[in-house]
Amino acid sequence: MATKAERRAAQERVSAYHQAQLAGLLGHIGAAIDRYRAGEIDAYAVDETIHYYHRAAAELWKFCFARGGGSHAEFIAGLLDRMTAGAEPIDWWERATPRRHQ
Repeated sequence: MATKAERRAAQERVSAYHQAQLAGLLGHIGAAIDRYRAGEIDAYAVDETIHYYHRAAAELWKFCFARGGGSHAEFIAGLLDRMTAGAEPIDWWERATPRRHQ
């Protein structure tokens, strides 16, 4: 059983991870808008990127917060520690890729 301070630290770690990953996902939208302004893609491609961002952000949110409070935050903080210690990081953009039926 973790102390309040440990739970709070875990929640802050998960929140910081969430914000950092969202920033990375937003970079895809920024790049799409830049490409649109340069005439490289059309508005539909930007719109598709925004929808893709939404799916990726939803997956990220579920990972970080879907199961609620303290014990989930502690579990996720532990996973984040393992990921920074050498485990494969999660690519949220890739995870949002729609599954193709075979």
